[in-house]
Amino acid sequence: MTKDSGNNHQSLPLRAQILHGIGAMAYGIKDNGFAYFLLLFYSTVVGLESALVGTALLIAMVLDALSDPVIGYWSDRTRSRWGRRHPFMYASALPVAVCYAFLWSPPDWSSQGLFLYLLVMAVLIRTLITLFETPSSSLLPELTLDYDERTAVQSWRLFFAWTGGTALAVIMFAFLLVPTPSQAIGTLNRDGYAIYGWLAAGLMFVSIMTSALGTQKYVRYFGPEHPMTRGSLAGAFGEIKETLFDKNFFALIFSSISGSVATGLSAALSFLMLTYFWQFSSLQIFYWTALVVLSAVMGMLIAPRVARSLGKKRAVLVLGALAFTIQPLPVLLRLLDVLPANGDPILFPIIVTINTLDLGLIIAMQAVLGSMVADLVEQAQVTTGRRSEGVFFAAMTFVRKTNQGIGVFFAGLMLQWVDFPEGSAPSEVSPDVLWDLGATLIPSQCILWALMLWALVYYRIDRDRHEANIAQLQQ
Repeated sequence: MTKDSGNNHQSLPLRAQILHGIGAMAYGIKDNGFAYFLLLFYSTVVGLESALVGTALLIAMVLDALSDPVIGYWSDRTRSRWGRRHPFMYASALPVAVCYAFLWSPPDWSSQGLFLYLLVMAVLIRTLITLFETPSSSLLPELTLDYDERTAVQSWRLFFAWTGGTALAVIMFAFLLVPTPSQAIGTLNRDGYAIYGWLAAGLMFVSIMTSALGTQKYVRYFGPEHPMTRGSLAGAFGEIKETLFDKNFFALIFSSISGSVATGLSAALSFLMLTYFWQFSSLQIFYWTALVVLSAVMGMLIAPRVARSLGKKRAVLVLGALAFTIQPLPVLLRLLDVLPANGDPILFPIIVTINTLDLGLIIAMQAVLGSMVADLVEQAQVTTGRRSEGVFFAAMTFVRKTNQGIGVFFAGLMLQWVDFPEGSAPSEVSPDVLWDLGATLIPSQCILWALMLWALVYYRIDRDRHEANIAQLQQ
């Protein structure tokens, strides 16, 4: 470890930052699959009604409600020779990989059987990914106390989360979701989804184990370890409630709720929009997906610089205002009949350029938000006397998972509202249905993003406040 000359905090080696970030690939793969492909796969390929898919994911979210805070609290209070977080990280690797593989190879059951199968798999995967993601993300406040370095570390984490999911999506569109003699539409190729499931499972296992083993030696230098205390479950939730009873936390929670619902809604409809609304080819969707890597690089480079220059709160407000102004523009311009017609050679470069830039701004904003959660840890420790990284990051993980599930649920309802035909070719979908879909999506996105930015106005921890908390705790 080296000292940072500006604030006397120990700097985290770049190797450790990268190894910590690699673990986020597992959640990124799961998140990408659930957000972009699950509704498409089960509703248009498997044949389960889109409303039932959304309902299964919503029920899974409700059943998963207790696992996030419990695992966070448990990891805060665990003492072992591997530290507080790593026993959970090791335990999650194999089970979550196996369950994720089976999610994409459902049996040929009735609608009721498929609904139950999806529900059980979704509950298991959500709980098992929490067993890794919450302890892993909770390492951030332990790994570095530096206000700016936390944003850099979180930027690496977001970079790997986005590129991990994107890498699998690129492979899908390049090699798996391709037309076959029996299936002319590549995105409806069922065998491709099954192969994806096993490839994704293997990469999830490797990323979890690489990150856990790679960060093991660094945690011994940071943060106190709290022994697990005996007491009732009600007592545990009492401590959780006390920890989370903070105005700054509520600002982030409300903001995350709105942002996650918007993200889940947009992601669930993304490939449907690409395939049906814009009628892009499989090759164009492949390029679209591959360019997410460029967006991830942009986000990783932008986030630390903007946060250092403007401060974290102002950085998120500026990045968010830019990103959420740009995002609905292509669909709005299409509804106004301003853009070139589908199939025009200039259309794809216009849309993909806007999306790549917009996504880079969103990823940068997400990285800064994650760093803001880390700064809550010392604020709460000053107030409660407890260091509760796991509880804070568990709450944010739960909000992210929960509300993306709500977003997928609303996406399913939206498809039914506009009477979107299941399993149809792009040319068979009525232009009126597509217009209704775009006209419903735009105001939904704008309202949710506006609520997200409004809530952040009430977050009060800036650089000076953070440094004062650190100084008080060191004294």
